[in-house]
Amino acid sequence: MRTYADDAETTFPDITIDADLLRIPVGPGSMHVERYGHGGAPILLVHGFGTCAFLWRGVGPVLAMANRTAFAVDLFGYGESDRPFDAQFGIAAQSDYLDRALTALRLSKATIVGIDLGAAVALHLTYTRPDRADRLVLINPIAFDDVPADDVKMMARNTARFALRISRGLLGAAPLLRELLEHGGADRSKMPDRLVARYLAPFVGKDGLNHLLALARAIDDGDMQEIELGQIDRPTLVIVGDHDHFVSPKVAERLSDTIPGSRLVRLPGIGRLIPEEAPDTLANLLLEFVGAAGMVRSE
Repeated sequence: MRTYADDAETTFPDITIDADLLRIPVGPGSMHVERYGHGGAPILLVHGFGTCAFLWRGVGPVLAMANRTAFAVDLFGYGESDRPFDAQFGIAAQSDYLDRALTALRLSKATIVGIDLGAAVALHLTYTRPDRADRLVLINPIAFDDVPADDVKMMARNTARFALRISRGLLGAAPLLRELLEHGGADRSKMPDRLVARYLAPFVGKDGLNHLLALARAIDDGDMQEIELGQIDRPTLVIVGDHDHFVSPKVAERLSDTIPGSRLVRLPGIGRLIPEEAPDTLANLLLEFVGAAGMVRSE
């Protein structure tokens, strides 16, 4: 059995792995990073829209136990990272911040893993700074005509639907983000109210709501237009849950068909937030991809 706490700690039988919590300067502010393990080949874990580094708490420790060092980041403006009101939060800007974070962490390159929005950022970083990527993993990625994805579009529609409650600012982003989180998995039981509240925590009050809307507005498909997928020459793994409510599996299939030599893995009965629904399965796929021995466990 695995138990999860609401901090950066994961407990296994007879072993407890704590994340080292780091503050990394990236120019206009600092990023929050949770590091699992020491000294092993680095794996950079990048969350998506509406989540944060907490998403990887079930994956990072497994990677560390297989002698890899996992760095789970809060994208700039998300989670516990800084959020200057005049900063840029789009895909290209986030790619630049990750490049600076790798420099601050003294990492020349890493296996870069991104989920949904984080996959777009990982893709941008790999294309624009190929020396930074040893390997690339795209999980339920957004790309092509699905930038932004339907979750962000649905949130825009709900902004009008919940206009009265939003104007009062009492519940922060809860009326907008809760539905996105609850539909993040195929199994609703994997996203209980307590866990939803944990992801909502950075977006409390009127300021939190306004910031969430700013993050959503920053997602622009123009940042992806410069990427020529056929020129990506890093080993690439594309993972898709076939119950993602917000992005068609065809996006992952098209990416896999276009990026030379990439491999596509489908996970039946799994939704968007694969690290929540199937952390062990995901961790073992990552370890297999980087050439490390996996740890087979029941979910």
